[in-house]
Amino acid sequence: MKDPRLLVQSPLRRLSLLQVRHIATVPFGEATGDTARVYRELERDFGVLAPPIALHAPVPALLAASWMTLRETMLVDGLVPRAAKEAVAAAVSRSNQCPFCTTMHSTMHNSLAARPTSSRRGAKAGPNGGAGTAPDQLTAWIDSAGRPPFAPELTPELAGTAFCLQYLNRMVNVFLGAQPLPPRAPDRAVGPVLRVLTGLMRSSVRASPRTGTSLSLLPDAPLPQDLGWAAADPRIAAALARSTAAVELTAAELVPESVRDLVAAELARWDGGDPGLGRAWLDAPLRELPSADRPAGNLALLTALASYRVDDKAIADFRQNGGGDREILAVTSWAAQRAAQRRSGQLLRDN
Repeated sequence: MKDPRLLVQSPLRRLSLLQVRHIATVPFGEATGDTARVYRELERDFGVLAPPIALHAPVPALLAASWMTLRETMLVDGLVPRAAKEAVAAAVSRSNQCPFCTTMHSTMHNSLAARPTSSRRGAKAGPNGGAGTAPDQLTAWIDSAGRPPFAPELTPELAGTAFCLQYLNRMVNVFLGAQPLPPRAPDRAVGPVLRVLTGLMRSSVRASPRTGTSLSLLPDAPLPQDLGWAAADPRIAAALARSTAAVELTAAELVPESVRDLVAAELARWDGGDPGLGRAWLDAPLRELPSADRPAGNLALLTALASYRVDDKAIADFRQNGGGDREILAVTSWAAQRAAQRRSGQLLRDN
């Protein structure tokens, strides 16, 4: 029996992909192999072919990695209700100046808070997720990067959600617009679009996605030391280990080593704050790179530290130096992931 949601999901597929800029997309009907699998799972478990995930399709390993991280940290039932995770997602998105994600996750949180959905396991921590998971407490945690207000056993899900959005916010700022709308769509369409998307996403929450089914997309890998906080939940640990390894392997193939070394050094000094609108923080380290690697270094540093500033010129300069869609995705996904790892560690530094 066909899913009745397909009547709405099918026409939204093209509109979702039209939102992606700077790189080509893979149409739903042309997707094969794991790309087709992820597209189907997105509609089944998230409710819609979400552009923040689908934009990774030109590099199937990155598509699998981004989907695995989102699904296993945020969508699957656990100890923490989805509403609490949406509160974390919205707070992280605001801190990263990502209006697209702020709109989507704030809307979803408000919907779930007003009309909670049932889940198989979330009730274990109570309808609101347990002590320390009220929206204002979670927002204060994200904003201050202080001691987590919740019980340690909730860390893999809540810190995992924060890690996921630290990554996705940067990719969305680079490749999508400010609102979940196709180009040239009128602003007045936001309200009706959000109602449709929220309805589809709520339907996926009610369906309670099964745990761990995305793990077979990528091979097993060791969990990075700075993500050791995920080890208390083997499923989330496995997802983050596999997804981060896939991004690192792609970067090792397509991102110059000099760029990776430079960005890693800058992130080690980064305090998590916005570097500001000037270019001194950017130009000084870029002078250390060979001239041929500077466009990649520029794109990587902007993605990691000020993703809202990635513009057409940064992409054009990278392409002029020979970078294609795969290379653009490799640079941005690696920089976004390394920044997400650094930022999630800062969120838990007093734990």
